[in-house]
Amino acid sequence: MDTPDFFPAGTLIGVLTTQPLDRVLDYKAPEGGCWLGAFIEVPLGPRKVLGVVWGPGRGDWDIAKVRAAIRVLEAAPMRAELRAFIEKAATYTLTSLPAMLRLATRVPGLSNPVSMQKVYRLGDRTPDRMTAPREKVLAVLEEYGGLSFTLSELAEHAGVTSSVIKGLVKQGAVREEDTPRDAAYVPLDPSLPSKSLAPDQAKAAEALAVAARSGTYGTTLLKGVTGSGKTEVYLEAVAACLAQGRQALVLLPEIALTAEFLTRVEERFGAKPAEWHSGVTMTERRRCWRMVGEGGAQFVVGARSALFLPFRDLGLIVVDEEHDTSYKQEDGVLYNARDMAVLRASLCSAQVVLASATPSLESWANAEAGKYTRLDLTSRFGDAVMPEMRAIDMRSEDLPGGRWVSPTLQNAIQARLDAGEQALIFLNRRGYAPVTLCRACGQQVACTQCDARMVEHRFLKRLMCHQCGESTPIPTACPSCEAEDRLAPVGPGVERMAEEAAELFPDARLAVLSSDLFSSARALKAQIEDIASGGADLIIGTQLVAKGHNFPLLTLVGVIDADLGLQGSDLRAAERTFQLMRQVAGRAGRSSRRGTALLQTFQPEHPVIRAILTGDEEAFWGAEAAERREAGMPPFGRMAGVVISDPDPQVAFDVGTALARNAGPLHALGAAVYGPAPAPISRIRGRHRVRLLVKAAKGTPLQSALSQWVGALKLPPSLRLSIDIDPQSFY
Repeated sequence: MDTPDFFPAGTLIGVLTTQPLDRVLDYKAPEGGCWLGAFIEVPLGPRKVLGVVWGPGRGDWDIAKVRAAIRVLEAAPMRAELRAFIEKAATYTLTSLPAMLRLATRVPGLSNPVSMQKVYRLGDRTPDRMTAPREKVLAVLEEYGGLSFTLSELAEHAGVTSSVIKGLVKQGAVREEDTPRDAAYVPLDPSLPSKSLAPDQAKAAEALAVAARSGTYGTTLLKGVTGSGKTEVYLEAVAACLAQGRQALVLLPEIALTAEFLTRVEERFGAKPAEWHSGVTMTERRRCWRMVGEGGAQFVVGARSALFLPFRDLGLIVVDEEHDTSYKQEDGVLYNARDMAVLRASLCSAQVVLASATPSLESWANAEAGKYTRLDLTSRFGDAVMPEMRAIDMRSEDLPGGRWVSPTLQNAIQARLDAGEQALIFLNRRGYAPVTLCRACGQQVACTQCDARMVEHRFLKRLMCHQCGESTPIPTACPSCEAEDRLAPVGPGVERMAEEAAELFPDARLAVLSSDLFSSARALKAQIEDIASGGADLIIGTQLVAKGHNFPLLTLVGVIDADLGLQGSDLRAAERTFQLMRQVAGRAGRSSRRGTALLQTFQPEHPVIRAILTGDEEAFWGAEAAERREAGMPPFGRMAGVVISDPDPQVAFDVGTALARNAGPLHALGAAVYGPAPAPISRIRGRHRVRLLVKAAKGTPLQSALSQWVGALKLPPSLRLSIDIDPQSFY
C-alpha cells in the first residue's frame, strides 16, 4: 500500500523524534493535519520535543492512550530522499535513527515562527568616543566580515551588554536593520564568463558540465597536481548545475579555506554562496538551513555536516581534497563524508566530484575498477610549474644538539628570503614540545585523565592533552618527585620551530599556522589572507598549511621530519605520509616562480620517501594497492573497529572477552575477530578502552552480523560500546 502524502487531523502518524529512543512513536495528526516529512512538535512525557512525520502510525498501541501532536513547524517538509538517506546512513554506520536525525536538525530556532527581526551589521561611521567594550563589538563585526548578528548574539560574542551595541547604533558605527528572520540569498549567475582554461582543464570542465546536466547519478574522480586549477574546473560543473535550476554543495576539509574559495565563487557567479560550518553565526546557520529547504539557497559551501541539510533539489556534490582525514567524523555518529556524499547523490540523481591531487586509495581503486569516472589534470594553472623535490640526508648533516633546521635547509631558506620570496617550515606537531621530562626522576608529565603525555604550549603558557583537552599551567616542580626547575621539553613542535627560526633568521617576519593558536575560524582566515598578501616572510606550520592554500610568494617548503608519519602500525601510514608530503610540497611555486621542496629525512632510501621524490604516483598507488589486496585490507576487504570503554578496566576487558568468545554471527560469514586488546591510548577522560577488530572479505554483509553479535550481549550501564565501520584511525 502506498504511503499517503497528507494525514488529516486525528489520523495516526509515526513520528521519529530526536530523542534517544529505539523506535518511531505513534501520535495523532494535529489540528489542520500534516504532510509526510513535516517537522512537528510532539509531547513526550512532560516535555515538548522535535520530530519528523516518518509515515503512518503502526497502531500497535492503545489508541485511547495515543496523544495528539502539538503543532506543525514552519519549515519545508523533509523530502523523501533525505529520509531515505538518513535511514540508509543509519543502517550502514550502525547508528540509531534518532541520532542520525539530530545531524539533520542541528539548527537553532527551528521551532520559532517565521517573523521579522532586528539584526546588526558594521556601520560606516566612527564613534565619537572609543571605549574598550565598543572596540570589542566593532572587532567582532569586522572579524565576521559583514555577517549579521542578533542583539543577544553580538553581545555574547563581544562579551558586552546590549546597551553598548545600542550606543554604537546611535553613533552610526553599527547598523540596525529590520529583516525577515530568514531571507533568500542573492541569486548567483552561472552565465557569467569563467576564467580562461588550458586545453586539458577545458576538456575536464566540459566533461563535468555534461555530467551535471544529465540529471543522473555518477561519481567522478578529478585528480590534478597541486595548483592545476581543479577549483576552476569543478566550478564549471557548479555553473552547469545552477543553470539547470538545481542546487550545488561543495564540501571543504578546513574552515580556513572558505575565505579564498568564497572570493573565487563571487568572481565566477557575481555573489557569494551560503555557508554552513562552525565559523558562521547561529543567525546565518538558521537562515542557511531554512533557505536550503525552501530553494532560497542555490549553492552551499560547508563542512561535512552540510551533507545533512534539507536540499530541495540537490544536483551536485563536490568533495574537495577528498582524501583528507577530517571528512571522517570520529566521535558521536561515526561516518565518512566522502562515502556519505556518494550515497546521498545516488538517492537524488546527483553528480559527485571527488577532487584531490593525492586521492585516497579507496577512490583510486574505484576509478581503476570503473565504478568512478576519472579525469586527470597534469599541469599547473597558467605559468606555474611543479616544484623540484629533493631529500636532505640528515645522517650527513652537521646539526648541533637542540637544533632541527639543517645547515642545508637554513641556507636554502636564507637564499629565498634574500630574494624577497616566502619560505615554509613544515612540522606536523602542534605545541612547543611533545614531551616534558623531569631530569631528576625521568618521569614524563602525563595527563591525569588519559594515558597520554601532556604537550607543552609555550605561547599559551600551558600543558595540554591532545586527547581530552585537559589543560594546566606549566608547572615549576615535577608532579612525580616535586623537584624544582628540573622539567625539560623534549622534541620539537611548531612553537619550538618558531623559536629556532627567530634565532636563525632574525630579520624575517614570522607567522605560525597551527589550529590551537587561533581563537576563532575567522581569525585563522585573516592570518592566512595576510600571509597570502605578503604579510610574512617565513611560515612555520602544521598540516593545516597543506590543505589547498595559495601563497603566491611561497617558493620553498622545508619539511623538518619527513619520516614522522612512517612510524607505527597504521595500515594507512604510507598512504597518509605520501599524501601529506606531496600536498605540503605543492604549496611551493604556485605562481610564475619555480618552487623547491626539501625533505629532511633519516631514511632517504625508504620506498615511500623515494615515491614522494620521484612523483611516480601511479606506481606508488599500484604498489600500495597490491599490498592491501594481498592482505585483504580495505579497499579490497572490509573492516570494523569496536571500542569498549568503562571506568573499570576489568569490566571493559570482560565484555571484550565475552564478545570474542561468542562471535558466531561473524564467523558464519567467514569474518575474523582480533582482540580484545588495550587500545593504543588505553585511557581517555578517565575511561579505560579496549579494542576489537573485525576483518571480512569485500562484499560481506557485515552490518547485520555485527548488530546480531553485539545485540546478544547485555551490557553494564556504565559501559559504552561503539562500532566504527571502515575505521580510519586505530587509537
